[in-house]
Amino acid sequence: MREETVSWKYFKRDVVPFTAMIAIECTTVGSSILYKAATLRGFSFYVFVFYAYVGATLVLLLLSLIFGRSRSLPTAKSSLFFKIFLLALLGLTSRVAGCKGIEYSSPTLSSAISNLTPAFTFILAIFFRMEQVMLRSSATQAKIIGTIVSISGALVIVLYKGPKLLVAASFTSFESSWIIGGLLLGLQFLLLSVWFILQVVHTLGTDS
Repeated sequence: MREETVSWKYFKRDVVPFTAMIAIECTTVGSSILYKAATLRGFSFYVFVFYAYVGATLVLLLLSLIFGRSRSLPTAKSSLFFKIFLLALLGLTSRVAGCKGIEYSSPTLSSAISNLTPAFTFILAIFFRMEQVMLRSSATQAKIIGTIVSISGALVIVLYKGPKLLVAASFTSFESSWIIGGLLLGLQFLLLSVWFILQVVHTLGTDS
């Protein structure tokens, strides 16, 4: 009986979050490919974002009705609505920038640049004093190395399809679009990192 309890705790603590993260990544890649295929047939990215948010709203509304009945809601204040509006604005801007970036480039570039999210989140967590930097700690060293590697990898894949540096060559439309798409995708994942940080800050403030 005790072994079953330990196994269940391990499953909830390690297996479930890991599986959820894999599912999120697969969903993100699938939506990027679906969006690119839709835009190639003349589908407007504004309409795509609208339908995506309508579907997400319905799903979250259903989940809140099923799992959120037993929880007490926070007090309705103007500051709470401002936080919700700010998070919604950041999420929407991030989504629009990402869709436009995929339209200019490809889902492959989007998947590669998504590796910037942990790096941006780590840097912002240091800025907001949510992460302590101890250079002698192996955990901090691993995070710093991972941040450098992820940023370097994103730059390599953007510049690989872009124009050659320090060469007087004319920009082709494809190369220009690839660079613009990379910048928009970088903006998307920067805003996504800010969105993650603010969610933690606002959640802690609401709980307190």
